[in-house]
Amino acid sequence: MTDRDVAQQGECRCGQVRFRVSGKPIITMACHCTGCQRMTASAFSLSVLYQSRNFEVVHGEPVIGGPHGATRHFFCPHCMSWLFTRPEGLDEFVNVRTVMLEDPSRFPPYVEMYTGERLPWAETPAVHSFETDPSDERFMELVAEFAEQAALRVEGTSHPPHE
Repeated sequence: MTDRDVAQQGECRCGQVRFRVSGKPIITMACHCTGCQRMTASAFSLSVLYQSRNFEVVHGEPVIGGPHGATRHFFCPHCMSWLFTRPEGLDEFVNVRTVMLEDPSRFPPYVEMYTGERLPWAETPAVHSFETDPSDERFMELVAEFAEQAALRVEGTSHPPHE
């Protein structure tokens, strides 16, 4: 079991909405798309993908915000912090905003996407970079690689490779 497998609490800026994640994260990501830039008022968004069964809102009632499309972005109704996203057609997954977790430093991005929209000075420590979304097949390979690298880090035998 890695450090990241331990349950983590998360909350919005004002504390009115709180959640809990547990189990292994599927993958960690940074998104440079202009939509994420605008929703975060920053250069990119950070997220940790979990299986929905490992995610629970434990206090408060988040509301849907952002573009109100098929992909649902959830926010605190009071402070408007962007907490998590439920991707279109993938209800078995939840994409948690990394900085809302109690220790976001444990979840550096493994993959960065939409680097074609990246601000010229914005850098991340991501191991893999994609100008848009990786293909579904490539994404599944990245998920497997992320899990393998996490297992190796537990054994203390490896650091993630760089592309």
